[in-house]
Amino acid sequence: MSAASFKEQGNQFLQAKKYDEAIQAYTEAINLDPKDHVFFSNRSAAYLSKGDASSALSDGQRCIELKSDWAKGYTRKGAALHSLRRYDDAIEAYQAGLAIAPTDAGLQSGLAEVQKVKESAEAGPPGGGLFGPQMIAKLAGHPKFGPKLGDPAFMRKLQMAQSNPQLLMSDPEMMEVLQVILGGMGGGEGEGEDAGDNNFTPPPQRSSAPPKKAEPVLSEEEQKVKDVRDKSVAAKDQGNAFYKNKQFAEALAAYDEALQADPTNLMVINNKAAVYIEMNQADTAIEISTQIFEKAKDVGVKLSYEDKAKIYQRIAAAHLKKNDTAAAIKAYGNAQMEAHDKAIERKVKNLELELKKQEKLSYINPELGLEAKERGNAFFREGDFPGAIREYEEAVRRDPNNSPYHNNLAAAYLKMGVFNDAKKEVERSLELDKTYVKAWAKKGDIEFFMKEYHKSMDSYKAGLALEPDNSLCKQGLQKTLAKIQEGGENKERSAHAMADPEIQRILSDPTIRQVLNDFQDNPKFAQQAMMNDKDIRAKIEKLIAAGVLQVA
Repeated sequence: MSAASFKEQGNQFLQAKKYDEAIQAYTEAINLDPKDHVFFSNRSAAYLSKGDASSALSDGQRCIELKSDWAKGYTRKGAALHSLRRYDDAIEAYQAGLAIAPTDAGLQSGLAEVQKVKESAEAGPPGGGLFGPQMIAKLAGHPKFGPKLGDPAFMRKLQMAQSNPQLLMSDPEMMEVLQVILGGMGGGEGEGEDAGDNNFTPPPQRSSAPPKKAEPVLSEEEQKVKDVRDKSVAAKDQGNAFYKNKQFAEALAAYDEALQADPTNLMVINNKAAVYIEMNQADTAIEISTQIFEKAKDVGVKLSYEDKAKIYQRIAAAHLKKNDTAAAIKAYGNAQMEAHDKAIERKVKNLELELKKQEKLSYINPELGLEAKERGNAFFREGDFPGAIREYEEAVRRDPNNSPYHNNLAAAYLKMGVFNDAKKEVERSLELDKTYVKAWAKKGDIEFFMKEYHKSMDSYKAGLALEPDNSLCKQGLQKTLAKIQEGGENKERSAHAMADPEIQRILSDPTIRQVLNDFQDNPKFAQQAMMNDKDIRAKIEKLIAAGVLQVA
């Protein structure tokens, strides 16, 4: 199937809410065409529908990397971040999309929805935020209440307590829950017991994370640091905008301004590397990204695992720009050691397959293949068949489309009694050149030794059709016919033939079955059918040659 066919199949599965099947179909499409941004967009939607927001985010990000001016990629990324409750990042993703598509309805509605949810989350629940994410985490670690978080009835009671705090006082279990929560918030048991009136208000220490209120009052020194950082970030954002518009010189100037304002904002260097990659200066990109690690030590910056992964990913992208797949795989491996990413894992697998193809192609050298073949011939003449196999295999690797080399390898395998490998190589020889008579003769020899006389007979005949006086095929056919005429019951040979799909097809032919019955009940009719129909005669002869049909 083509990549487009897999995509359509995935769309059908997605509409039917068969998310795993949809993901698999989109993955097949990506494997065939990893540069199509639509495939990643569709798979992101399938992952999100399934509930795997992390994978949805990876595919959304990859979609943007492949086509940064496509609005839907930002919609996918924003939706995944929203699902992960990373509201600020989701808002940033939607706004980035609106910067390139200001009228896109999907981006507008997504932004409005996440802003609404964020405001609601910051406002806190009616119960004062007692049962927010951090408090749920507190309960999750409790030996008694942790298992109950999977109980729908218990969760409903928690939700009711949010809207009706009086329930905390009237329900002993909720009272105990309150004590557990307050214990993690700095409140003592007495505080929990005292909160007994109907107008209960939780203590002010609601959360370990401070609520977002007015900006804190900064010292003069702190304000200077903030101003420097803000100036650097503003210049970096300007550089990003230039980069998206492919204004590379302007982008580099803006990034330099960001670094000049704040030399500790080191990831700006990684942004510069992206520009150099686009400018076909991959070596410069690798050099400056690699320097980030040393610069971090010099200025006392501790890089996060995620930032380290981004640096290695940029280095990998630069190596790919140079068509150095092996170096790219190594860099991606370093990135995965810092922060694992499923999208990168899939990319590495595809690159490893590509590298194997490249190595195989780079190994091809017909001149060295001829030398290996000659060495193999010498070993063969000396009776050193393992040595011959080794050299013939080298010849095949050096010149894989050379039909005689495969035939030579088949001959060496035959001498060693490795019939299946011999047959595989001779069939490959004939795939490359159906007119190569020596290969037909060798195929007949292999089938003869495997006691597949019906097949060896056909192979020798095929060779004689191309070269009527070929002695190898003539002799092979004569010895095959002699074996067939010897007759005799051979259960092993007959059972082997019965497993042959071609023999099975002949035996399932209604006309042949009738002729076989006639041999028993009315031999004259059977003989007449064979005389009048060449096809019937050929099939009956094949059954005899295979040992399935015994003749007196």
